[in-house]
Amino acid sequence: MSTNAIAGKGTLFRRWNSTTSAWENIAEVNSIEGPGMSRETIDVTDLSTTDGYRKFIGSLRDPGDLSLSMNFKRSEYDKFKSDFENDTPQNYEIVLPDADVTTLEFEGLVSELPLAIAVDDKITSDVTIKISGKVEVESGSGS
Repeated sequence: MSTNAIAGKGTLFRRWNSTTSAWENIAEVNSIEGPGMSRETIDVTDLSTTDGYRKFIGSLRDPGDLSLSMNFKRSEYDKFKSDFENDTPQNYEIVLPDADVTTLEFEGLVSELPLAIAVDDKITSDVTIKISGKVEVESGSGS
């Protein structure tokens, strides 16, 4: 039996650098969670409903949040701190290591930037990005 599953190893998280007009890899990302997209619905059940089930139509979509867990590296932390202090959404991209080189591109605002420090472990930085607008899923890297 064959499987189409792929491992996360080789996944890249990138940030658009407007100075160089190129994607730049963010170093030492340990995990990515998201985008956590969701959709609101509107209840349109009316009095003529006889089957006992509510009826719904779609409403606005929320692109959700994306969370990164990273080893602390000052240069990477400084990039996200700059994005946190900026009110303009930044362009980000996830590049998956599948045969299609699937990319997810989106704009977002850094909404959280905590550090985790323990005496017996590495220092990590977790970044939460609130996605703004549609997540574009494409084949092939955006570089």
